[in-house]
This record gives sequence, C-alpha cells and structure tokens, in this order.
Amino acid sequence: MRQNIIRHTSFTYLKSALFVLFFMLINEAFAQKNRLPDWAFGGFKRPAGINPIISPDSTTRFFDPILKKEVGWESNDTFNPGAAVLNGKIVVLYRAEDKSGVGIGFRTSRLGYAESADGFHFKRKKTPVFYPANDDQKKYEWPGGCEDPRVAVTENGTYVVFYTQWNRDVPRLGVATSADLKNWKKHGPIFEDAYHGKFLNIPHKSASILTKLKNGKQVITKINGKYWMYWGELHVYAATSANLVDWAPVVNTDGTLKELISPRKGYFDSELTECGPPALLTDKGIILFYNGKNKAGADGDKRFNGNSYCAGQALFDKNDPAKNITRLDVPFLRPMAAFEKSGQYVNGTVFIEGMVYHRQKWFLYYGCADSRVAVAVYDPKHPAAPDPVN
Repeated sequence: MRQNIIRHTSFTYLKSALFVLFFMLINEAFAQKNRLPDWAFGGFKRPAGINPIISPDSTTRFFDPILKKEVGWESNDTFNPGAAVLNGKIVVLYRAEDKSGVGIGFRTSRLGYAESADGFHFKRKKTPVFYPANDDQKKYEWPGGCEDPRVAVTENGTYVVFYTQWNRDVPRLGVATSADLKNWKKHGPIFEDAYHGKFLNIPHKSASILTKLKNGKQVITKINGKYWMYWGELHVYAATSANLVDWAPVVNTDGTLKELISPRKGYFDSELTECGPPALLTDKGIILFYNGKNKAGADGDKRFNGNSYCAGQALFDKNDPAKNITRLDVPFLRPMAAFEKSGQYVNGTVFIEGMVYHRQKWFLYYGCADSRVAVAVYDPKHPAAPDPVN
C-alpha cells in the first residue's frame, strides 16, 4: 500500500511538472511571435513616471490673426508630435487643438513648441510657432489648421516639416523650412506642380522623409541623387524630390499611384497603413515606421482592440526604396497605458510621428488617444522587449 501511495504521489508530481512545463513551452512559443527580427528597431521602453509628457493647457492664450481675438489654442487636446534635435536639445512640435468645434477634425489645429535637455522634461512656449494665418496658404489651412507634423534636418542645418493642411475639404501635405524650428517659411502643397498638378486635389497626408545616421546625427539623405519620402494614410506610397519642396509621387506605367504596402486582412494594420516618423536608412535596408489601424470585426486582428492604432515597421530595399522586403506581423508598440486608451480617441492609440537620436539612444514621440503626447526610448546597447501581444 505504501509503495502504491508513493507511486501515486510521484505520478501526481510528474503530471504537475509536465503541466507546468507544457504551459512554459506555450508561453515561450507565444512570446516568440513578438520577438523583433534583426533588422527592426526596438524594443522601446516607456520611462517610469514620466508619461504623458505634454497634456492640454487651458491657461495659455494666443491672438489668432484670422479671428482677430485670443483663443485657448491648446486647451482641448495636444497630440501627434514631430521631433528634432537643435543645439543639443530635443524639440517637439506638437499638434494642439482649441475648443472651436466638436469632434476630431472640427477644431482648429496649431503647432506648439517644447524643448528638453533630457528628452523627458519639457519647457513649452506659451504661443504656437506654426499656424494658419492671412498668408498664401490660408485657402489650404483654414479653418481646420496645421496638423500632424513630421520633422527632419539636412546636413547643413535646415529643418524641414511636412504637415497636413486641413481646410475641412481636402487634406494636403504642406512643407515648410526653418533654421531654428520657431520661424518657418511655408512653401505650400508638396504636389502642387508635379504632373501638372494631377495630384494636388486628391487627399494626401502623413509624409516620412528618408534619413540616415551620420556622425552621430540623424539627417536627411538621398538615394541615387534624389530625396525620398514615404507618404499615405490608407496605402503607403512614395515620392521623390530634387529640392525638398517640390515632390513627384512615384507612379505606375499607367500614371496611377504606386502602392508599396497596403492593409492586410487579419493583422493589426488591417484598415490603414499610415506613415510615421522619418524613415531610416540602415545597413540592412530602409526602415519605415508606420501606424497600423486594426479593423473592427472579422477582418481585423482579434488580439487587439477594433479601430485601435498600433505601431509597425516595414523594411525596404536600400538601393530601390520602392521595393518592400518585409514587415512586422505584430506591432512593436500598442496602446497599454490608461492615457493611451482613453481620451478623444477611445479605441486606443499610440500614433508615432517623431523620432530622434539623442545621447546614443532613440527617442520616439507619439500621440496618445488623440489627446496627449508620450515618449518611449530604444537603447541599442540594452534593448527592451517589444510590447506584449495582449
């Protein structure tokens, strides 16, 4: 009898051990699904106790040149930031909405300025540095405003911002240049002249210009003598330029826009593939950081909330920027924190737009639920794990 008890007890322990081992193997296999390939960046870590770094401020006022009155220009929401390095500091240009309307896109957006020595603690200007005015771009920018900046810098120190000009009719990509990120010269819609204006009046937004790391600085670069950018909200397209201001979309032989990547049924990017911060040329290829919107219902990835925005990466050929090689099947950053899942956009959003190289680390700035700004950091020497799948 005693031997039977011992055998039974041993068998019970063995079953328990096998049970634990089974689930360890399952968890390990599951974790492998979100391990980044060697070409990808990350993982990015959210610093503890820091986020959100920029939130709405109802106390700041701005005298609007069109309305000819003071407005609470950043009182409703502050989100979707571009970023650059200036004089050793990180500057974030963030989209700020007033309370002039109800709902996303029905208020006026202006761009605020915030700077930081460490990338975490920011000092903000009390007035916007970029906004609709009584200038030659008013017809494109009023009353919706200037939205969603992506910022990069040339080797000679010229800053270039691509932003959405929103007149509440057609969204267009506009471009402006600056030497100090505060005083800007607007150059108008980027597709105004290409192909006799063929693409001027089609909706276009979200431009990620190609950059590279040179002598410790992230700067705009060329491929085969041309500047390149990726752009688009539904599909990802490309465009080239000789002067950073006038851009020509890459087209098929029949003159239609060439789609480089598109939404995928059953994945986190099943509804939209929208370009993020400046693309990056690496020794393994060109990395495009983009925002994927998950389609609600059967066509989306059920592991993520329907209509949520998560962050992905796609790899393109470094000699042929229009040739896609692969992309992540699982996002490297997804809505997890409370402020990423509650706000103006209730389905959850981490909307990446700004990324800079600072102190040998990569600082990624993103919009949270269309309401606030947050930061996550990738340390190449000590990379964090990508966000878990669920």
